[in-house]
Amino acid sequence: MAQSVTVTSLSFSWPDGTPVFDGLDVSFGPGRTGLVGVNGSGKSTLLKLIAGELAPADGAVRIAGEAGYLPQNVTLDTAVRVDEALGIAARRAALHAIEAGDAAEEHFETVGDDWDVEERALATLGELGLGHLGLDRTVGEVSGGESVLLRLAALLLARPDVLLLDEPTNNLDLYARRRLYAAVESWPGLMIVVSHDRELLERVDRIADLHAGSITWYGGNYSAYEQALAAEQEAAERMVRVAEADLRKQKRELTDARVKLARRKRYGQKMWDSKREPKIVMGARKRAAQESAGKHRILHEEKLAEARERLDEAVEAVRDDDEIRVDLPYTAVPPGRTVLTLRDLEPAYGTRVAGGLDLHGPERVALIGRNGTGKTTLLRTIAGELEPVSGEVVAHVPLRFLPQRLDVLDDRLTVAENVARFAPDATGNRIRARLARFLFRGARADRAAGTLSGGERFRATLAALMLAEPAPQLLMLDEPTNNLDMASVRQLVTALESYEGALIVASHDLPFLESIGITRWLLLDGELREITPGAVGFPA
Repeated sequence: MAQSVTVTSLSFSWPDGTPVFDGLDVSFGPGRTGLVGVNGSGKSTLLKLIAGELAPADGAVRIAGEAGYLPQNVTLDTAVRVDEALGIAARRAALHAIEAGDAAEEHFETVGDDWDVEERALATLGELGLGHLGLDRTVGEVSGGESVLLRLAALLLARPDVLLLDEPTNNLDLYARRRLYAAVESWPGLMIVVSHDRELLERVDRIADLHAGSITWYGGNYSAYEQALAAEQEAAERMVRVAEADLRKQKRELTDARVKLARRKRYGQKMWDSKREPKIVMGARKRAAQESAGKHRILHEEKLAEARERLDEAVEAVRDDDEIRVDLPYTAVPPGRTVLTLRDLEPAYGTRVAGGLDLHGPERVALIGRNGTGKTTLLRTIAGELEPVSGEVVAHVPLRFLPQRLDVLDDRLTVAENVARFAPDATGNRIRARLARFLFRGARADRAAGTLSGGERFRATLAALMLAEPAPQLLMLDEPTNNLDMASVRQLVTALESYEGALIVASHDLPFLESIGITRWLLLDGELREITPGAVGFPA
């Protein structure tokens, strides 16, 4: 049987009653499908429902074949061995027992037909750039990107019929992304991938656009989808203009008809008053005129109602997706002012900052490097979350840190309550006014943080940091474009362009870094060194 995923009459709401799907019907067939949509449209929720991580309120999900699921946020137990994380520990143990001469039947049952599991595991780790991990060592403190790749390796080894990937390139460096792209291109079964990574979406066979609780299909990759959607929206906007013109015409005709009917009524009344014709004749004419006038009025009112209906339908076809409006506080820093000083800093893990490093004024620093080099550890050390092994960190201005895992929110509290934690002196009205600019309006601000999508969680975290007191003059962002749709990335770029404080951004998204006017590039690769775009060693 060919692989398939069939969703029938699916309904789902969050515990607070917020609806996500109401009677969704959709089927996915073999090949690679890119599932796209604005933040909060339900993409990750749909994958979780398909994977069985969430239970629908109504409806059913049927999968032909075995399914494997890579969630958006991957965490691994650092105490387990690599072979346990890959799900092959039992088969390896059985193989080793057989090789040692133990011919117990249970060992053969455990191995099944997978006699080359070790070779396949080592080859898969090597293809994903994890060959250095080995199978017998414990996972230890792997980076966020390595966690994603290790979980992906486990899925590739399991060889499921259906592969569900939720933002798989989050936290991956450029080299790891290329390996993942190759794995996606060579996948032989059914794949549904949720992503905002344009390069990844260029490698799918079709696009499923989740909008307003329903899915529209587009053949081809993301570029083909963009062209088709643009053509649709252009046609929809033309239909709106046509419908608006028709509505104006129908309003004019109804007004003209009413004027004519009023004139006829006045003329008839004048004839009646002057009694120029027999009473019975004038009475018949009056009744006929009233019937004609009534029919005429009803006809024009019906035409007007139909014109309004056509306009409503046309307007509904035009997308007006909300976008975040990030108002960063006015935090100008004079060019000569020292913002941050690092002296012989040795973080708990990763690259040592030998000598000294100073940031001055409104510098914009990009922190780049491969997974595992310690970018996140360095930022957490600067933010005061981790104690250094040695050396010194001095922040001369107020700073705020937006972490990669967005774990600054308390999942038990609402969005508004989380923001209030960072700004205890801010009024409730001020907090809600600021949250509205991040698309948390009305009841949305009262949603528990634990129910938010990845993009919604980013917006809530950013709102909390921007409302914090005192306002940050040094802003540190760790992979800020993870989980953001493309419209939100554009809004973030616009906001950062207007920010007048100092900026440190750790990211693998080079187009994003280039768009925010980076003035200084720092590469972590065993040491922290300054590089220039295009230079040897720059990960172009």
